[in-house]
Amino acid sequence: MPSPGLTPGATGPTGPVPLPSHEPDAAALARAAERSAGDLLAPPTPIRLSDVVPAPRQVEPASTDDWLLPPDAVIVASADPAALTVATHLADLLRPATGYPLPVTDSPRPTQDGGITLTLVGDDSLGAEGYRLAVTRAGVTITATTATGLFYGGQTLRQLLPPSIESPTPVSERWTLPGGTITDAPRFPYRGAMLDVARHFFTVEDVLRVVDHLARYKLNHLHLHLTDDQGWRIAVDSRPKLTTVGATTAVGGAPGGSYTKADYQRIVAYAADRHITVVPEIDLPGHTNAALVAYPELAPDKVAPPPYTGTEVGFSYVDPTDERTYDFIADVLGEVAALSPGRWLHIGGDEAFKVKGEVYTGFVERVQRIVAGLGKTVVGWHQLAPAGHVDGRVLQWWGTNGGDDPTTTEAVRRGARLIVSPGNHAYLDMKYAPDTPIGHDWAGLIDVRRAYDWDPATHVAGVPATAVLGVEAPLWTESVTSLAEIEFMLLPRLPAIAELGWSPRATHDWDDFRERLAGHGPRWTTAGVTFHRAPEIPWPSAPTVPTQRTPTREDVNPT
Repeated sequence: MPSPGLTPGATGPTGPVPLPSHEPDAAALARAAERSAGDLLAPPTPIRLSDVVPAPRQVEPASTDDWLLPPDAVIVASADPAALTVATHLADLLRPATGYPLPVTDSPRPTQDGGITLTLVGDDSLGAEGYRLAVTRAGVTITATTATGLFYGGQTLRQLLPPSIESPTPVSERWTLPGGTITDAPRFPYRGAMLDVARHFFTVEDVLRVVDHLARYKLNHLHLHLTDDQGWRIAVDSRPKLTTVGATTAVGGAPGGSYTKADYQRIVAYAADRHITVVPEIDLPGHTNAALVAYPELAPDKVAPPPYTGTEVGFSYVDPTDERTYDFIADVLGEVAALSPGRWLHIGGDEAFKVKGEVYTGFVERVQRIVAGLGKTVVGWHQLAPAGHVDGRVLQWWGTNGGDDPTTTEAVRRGARLIVSPGNHAYLDMKYAPDTPIGHDWAGLIDVRRAYDWDPATHVAGVPATAVLGVEAPLWTESVTSLAEIEFMLLPRLPAIAELGWSPRATHDWDDFRERLAGHGPRWTTAGVTFHRAPEIPWPSAPTVPTQRTPTREDVNPT
């Protein structure tokens, strides 16, 4: 018997509760008949199977197979802990707006007519992140080879429901999914965004909200720029003054702040639950004023500089000739690596204008060896390119010169791979237009079309597509001070970058994308998300506000 107070099929204290095996009673059969009759008379679903962002690899609509989510629907997952976690996450997404209990259960061979089924299968054609979503009148099935694929299938299912699914409270809605099959997998393995928490500090809750935005659009890496001249944002036990002294400031005299190790681990775990890897960045040898304030022995002149709250770059650096610098780096990177289960460790390396030539490359080569010794793959801005190669090295290219960079091309020839983040297409701290109230324009203005109309695989001249790991959209925060401003700069451009990273190049079509993207405005509005109403997107002129309702007894305790 299920525990008292638990809906049959729900997840209980010791795991999923088995579904009852009795035959449906007359009332249940009557409800099923009523639903079938309603389906026959219902208008077509307002969402098309092809309306998904990022665009799926293959879409096969079946207009006669639309499916209505019933109040007594059950989510059944393969008997695998990771699959059950995905099923629970999907239920958590759908419960607030529907008011339905959506119990989760497991099965070695999950099948559930009238419900949602998440199944792990051995299908090599789907790859590690791919999925197949099939909607029929009998129910919905998501299949994948991994829990990550199931998770992405769940995000697609979410987009196929009406925009009011984003409501935090129950609403009156016909929860219909368009019939057909989507078969999908990503173009690039690395799809990410960066958040600068050093120029302005953002709370754990703010960062978790950003993680949710990435997950919605199938991005799988969150790069955190944790250190810079204006503040050091992560606790290091062996160097406590990095946060007690170096974290107290921010741009313009704004309050500083830092993450405890527990805070950072919370972000990492929350992201991992959404199949996102956190990539920590400790910027070296430049962008280090906050570290020098805390530990002046790292400074070239061994004198602590004053705290810095401006926005200039290139003036600070750790002493590359002092062994204490490398002891410091080994300690800091060792502690950060131990907190970060992902394979990547970003060491910055850009705009170190006062560390030149062989001194710079020698410094980078030594730090790269430290990272490799920690069992991590080194990532750095493309200024690392002249340094000697280490196995797996990744360069993040942020140029604005149309992709003509012989030094980076040579580094790729020696074995480096690229994450592509062109400043004039992917830097989301750039203004949308001259009158955008926040942001910069040094890399140009970036409206949604400019964020969308370029190809990561061919952008850097002379670099083969096989060397491109993917794409990342950085958000620097010199002028960004709040979560609302983060969202304003991310949306609607982040989905454009996400589509470049996920969708086949053959699906790239600006006119089609802008129409699909427009449908997300009402979703963001319903969820209370701030976004820029870009004039080039045909947003619905009068979004429908869903009617609030109180869950019925039948919703809470279906027969």
